[in-house]
Amino acid sequence: MRVRYKPWAEDYLKDHPDLVDMDGSHAGHIEEWFDKKQPIYIEIGSGMGQFITTLAAQHPEINFISMEREKSVMYKVLDKVKEQNLTNLKMICNDAIELNEYFKDGEVSRIYLNFSDPWPKRRHAKRRLTYHTYLALYKQILIDDGEIHFKTDNRGLFAFSLESMSQFGMYFTKMNLNLHEEDDEDNILTEYEQKFSDKGSRIYRMEAKFHNNIQPNTDNI
Repeated sequence: MRVRYKPWAEDYLKDHPDLVDMDGSHAGHIEEWFDKKQPIYIEIGSGMGQFITTLAAQHPEINFISMEREKSVMYKVLDKVKEQNLTNLKMICNDAIELNEYFKDGEVSRIYLNFSDPWPKRRHAKRRLTYHTYLALYKQILIDDGEIHFKTDNRGLFAFSLESMSQFGMYFTKMNLNLHEEDDEDNILTEYEQKFSDKGSRIYRMEAKFHNNIQPNTDNI
């Protein structure tokens, strides 16, 4: 997604330190940032925030983190949080590669990866959010029974992710090869998903967990 630069967005985000971490000030003590001690779910790459704000409104018993590196789109998430007065949703403006700087080992219960950049060129595979270096970070911060929920409209990224996760010692608890055809009532649409599903695009979805006793094989990933 090409993002139009908003020169004022950074200052707007900085004006809300209670909701947005711009400088790592909450790194290592995310739990204390929230009013209540509750399970933590993360969405990496929240875009304009329709998915995570809807989820947070539906589940006040969960604490949510929106992680987005683009300031010029993150302000839209902040707008929604303020409009809905969501006290169980905070935002981190940073790249996913820094996850273990923010979260303690075993602190997170679920990670959402919705319509991540597919980085289609082979030489860019290491940038995909399901590449083994990212999977290692997820495993580190997730609880033993933690989950990754993944959605994409890109068949190539879906196939790559299935292989990458399998070789890393993960197993799949749910899989949809045409999500909207199956009419999943629990599915919350992102802005991107709504736009492209209306055009008839196929949406792929899976849920996965780590095998705790299997060593990852990353030689061929």
